[in-house]
Order: sequence, then structure tokens, then C-alpha cells
Amino acid sequence: MALRCVVCGKGPVAGKTVSHSHKATNRRFLPNVRRVRVIIEGRPQRVKVCTRCMRSRKLAKAGPRQLAA
Repeated sequence: MALRCVVCGKGPVAGKTVSHSHKATNRRFLPNVRRVRVIIEGRPQRVKVCTRCMRSRKLAKAGPRQLAA
């Protein structure tokens, strides 16, 4: 599963987990990506969008009213 936002392009990044003894091991920071139905070019589509883009309303969500019109 590709964890990439279609709006901002946010994806996984690499970093280190640092323990109490300061031993560093590799880890991945995953974005909070959700599948939502949005209106793209007048048609509803399911895309993966990060929650920050959903909260800032960068895309119009597809609801029952938009689908009936």
C-alpha cells in the first residue's frame, strides 16, 4: 500500500529511534493517510489524502448530494 497523499505528496520518512542508552536504530515515520471519496474533475474518486489536507479542506469531499447532481 502506497502511503502517499495525492494533494501534498506527503509520504513515509526515515529516522532513528533513540533508546535510553542513546542507541539509535532505524525506523519509519508513516503519514496519517486515509482513503476518502472526493470530487476530481466533476467525478467522485477514491484517493488517499493525509488528515492535514482533509482538515484544511484542500479537496471537496463527495457526499450524497454531489453524486445525485
